[in-house]
Amino acid sequence: MTTATICTIGDEILIGQIVDTNSSAIARELNKIGVRVNRMISIGDDRQEIISRLKECLEESDIVISTGGLGPTKDDITKDALRELSGAKGYRLSKGQLVIIERILSARGIRMLETNQAQAMVPDTCEVLLNQLGTAPGMAFHDLGPNSSSLYSLPGVPFEAIGLLPTLMNDICDRFRTEDISHRTIVTFGIPESELACEIADIEDSLPSHIHLAYLPNPTVGVRLRFTSFEVHTDFEEQVAQLRERIGDAIYGEGEDTLPIAIGRLLKERKATVAAAESCTGGRISELMTAVAGCSEYYNGSVTSYANSVKTGTLGVNPETIAKHGAVSEECVREMAEGVLRKLGTDFSVATSGIAGPGGGSAEKPVGMAWLAAAHKESDGTVSVTTKCVKFSSNRSVNIERFASNALNLLRLKILQTPCV
Repeated sequence: MTTATICTIGDEILIGQIVDTNSSAIARELNKIGVRVNRMISIGDDRQEIISRLKECLEESDIVISTGGLGPTKDDITKDALRELSGAKGYRLSKGQLVIIERILSARGIRMLETNQAQAMVPDTCEVLLNQLGTAPGMAFHDLGPNSSSLYSLPGVPFEAIGLLPTLMNDICDRFRTEDISHRTIVTFGIPESELACEIADIEDSLPSHIHLAYLPNPTVGVRLRFTSFEVHTDFEEQVAQLRERIGDAIYGEGEDTLPIAIGRLLKERKATVAAAESCTGGRISELMTAVAGCSEYYNGSVTSYANSVKTGTLGVNPETIAKHGAVSEECVREMAEGVLRKLGTDFSVATSGIAGPGGGSAEKPVGMAWLAAAHKESDGTVSVTTKCVKFSSNRSVNIERFASNALNLLRLKILQTPCV
């Protein structure tokens, strides 16, 4: 099977200044075309280190893909290291990339400098992968190392690297034998990974030898169940049917679906709208919902009612409710959901009130506790509300993520109870 190593180059990754998202994006695309990633490494901004580590990778893999170190500044030394590694005699001008550089700088009102022009100069041993989104071209070097491997160098800016992936994958498919890999991912929420594994253990144990099941948990998304087969045209229908029968509404989508995407789909089917009233999530639900293109069709907006005065003054929560039960209570979050539904004139609403931490907790209401509510305006004008209390023990940011995702799942289940128009 064709193998690949992915390398990130730059001190900024090693010191944690930026998060490497390029490697995961590249690995996903390689996986789709049947190339197995056997290693991921990060290399600092040291010329000899870059050369020696890339040589090692070329000895181990058929394909090496690096990102980073191709900018216009003096610390961007990858291109010169690749020149030496590939045995280039010198540099040549990529006229195609120079035209792109001129266009980009002109559109930004920036004058062309020598450093910008230098980015269009590439080792004479490489094939240029034109970068339409930035000034640094991608480069391909072939027949390197003892195994005649290929080395691809991409810019480190994530949207530029990702923009070059279709060109890169086409080149790989033209040069290497790729395998037939089938994937199907089912997305679940509401059942913890360990409990889910026990719940479907017999299904997993009965899988044919060519099918593998992986568990991919995420506090915002839930648990993705990914089936993989190295046999041609496996559709996994039998396995998916078994999961749907076993765990039912815990499944909310497939592939890259998220809770906001699934909720949007349900709302559009019902020609319905939704709003949010957020306290402890501080706008995170609104951020997740509005990240979905076309959400204006069903998402009216939100009220971030962090202060009690906003809960009472804007959402209409009874001050006596807070005085008697507190802001973090079933009674309060219920009135928040009802209030935002009326205020923004929607069919559904979701509300949160909790203690994200690190302070503010008590024995009765510890850090990580939240009350969630989902409301629906019935055809007769009455409002039905479903509530739920959740308790987590993570740090503030993770607690907020979990509050938001659990609230969205409560909303999803509420919407599912309403038939389509």
